[in-house]
Amino acid sequence: MTGSTAPFAAFEWMIAWRYLRARRAEGGVSVMTWISLIGVALAVFALIATLSVRSGFRTEFVDTVLGSNAHATLQYRASVTDNGQLTRVIGDYDALAQRLSAVDGVVRAVPLVKGQVMGTYGGRNAGVEVFGIARDDLLAIPSLTESARARGDISRFDEGIAIGSGVARELNARVGDRIRIISPEGVRTAFGTSPRVNVYEVVYIFSLGRFDVDRTRVYLPFAEAQSFFNRDGVADVVEVTLAAPEQVDALTFPLLQAAGERAIIWTWRDSTGAFLRALDIEDNVMFIILSILVLIAAMNIISGLIMLVKNKGRDIGILRTMGLSEGSILRIFFLCGSLVGLVGTAAGVIAGSLFALNVDPIFAFVNYVSGGGVWDPAIRGIYALPAELRLVDVLKAVSLSLGLSFVVTIFPARRAARMNPVEALRYE
Repeated sequence: MTGSTAPFAAFEWMIAWRYLRARRAEGGVSVMTWISLIGVALAVFALIATLSVRSGFRTEFVDTVLGSNAHATLQYRASVTDNGQLTRVIGDYDALAQRLSAVDGVVRAVPLVKGQVMGTYGGRNAGVEVFGIARDDLLAIPSLTESARARGDISRFDEGIAIGSGVARELNARVGDRIRIISPEGVRTAFGTSPRVNVYEVVYIFSLGRFDVDRTRVYLPFAEAQSFFNRDGVADVVEVTLAAPEQVDALTFPLLQAAGERAIIWTWRDSTGAFLRALDIEDNVMFIILSILVLIAAMNIISGLIMLVKNKGRDIGILRTMGLSEGSILRIFFLCGSLVGLVGTAAGVIAGSLFALNVDPIFAFVNYVSGGGVWDPAIRGIYALPAELRLVDVLKAVSLSLGLSFVVTIFPARRAARMNPVEALRYE
């Protein structure tokens, strides 16, 4: 008879749907249903929104690091000069750059002269790091030349200096202004080394996307940097850009072979690896915490179902006397809880996805309402809140929410199925 009916038959869905639509006068079950549904939706929304922001932040961080810095930096080990001084300079930097460029997977190898100096303009001072680079090599940096926030004419780089937007802000300098660069290790005289002071016209103001980089970095023509830092005929490092930065570990040995036995290498993973590992740990901890939030929301389904079972005790007794099996009763109440979890999850996915896709306008509005102090790049180090909606994050949230909803629903459903129909009718 009915006991032989296929699982999840049409009448089981119909009864479950009628129970979910119960009126407040029948015990307030519908109110509990709405509370459970909203709780699940908010938990899934929070999970997707958090995971998308975390993914966006990681992607933005890696892209910014790879866009503003070399993927690998090579320099020579310290050696002793004829006058007994230690030096790391690279005398054969052109030959070294050519050997490195010949390695498979290398896009370009660029010799640089580096030094830390003080920039001053209009009574303001700022500590900056100078990168001496050739004009053609500078033009090959997409994040620098294609930035929408950049100002000036990069083609005039040989005539002056390019500074970061943060440096320009600190010095209150604009394109066309002439800033003073001061190095403590400058002019060599018979009485020793005296500070070197040069004045350069600001021809370009760039924005690489990281406040800490834009706040300290300055680009100077390579030949001028050699003269300024007393590096005539030598370079400090050779920076390497790869076609696939994620494969830098596999290319480390070929690069060292091409560079020679004196070379040492420093990759972008060496400089940011600890931070990336910290992000991974934080992502895992955040997922666990938000999973607990989803679990708490799913527990509301149990409360609603227990109340439903209590209010529908007489109906359960009647259905059992009509021939419905324990399995049918279990499936009816399982459908009640599962539908709540399913609808709540769907609503949470939609809300979370919309948030991730429109995070910039949302935070711009919040920043405007709060007076503009919510997003300060000087404190947070980046200019905007990134978000990246990934399918794997959505699937994680959906799987977790539906899985917990289905599991917690089983217990009150089993309680309903095991009710004695005679006792249910007697005490109703």
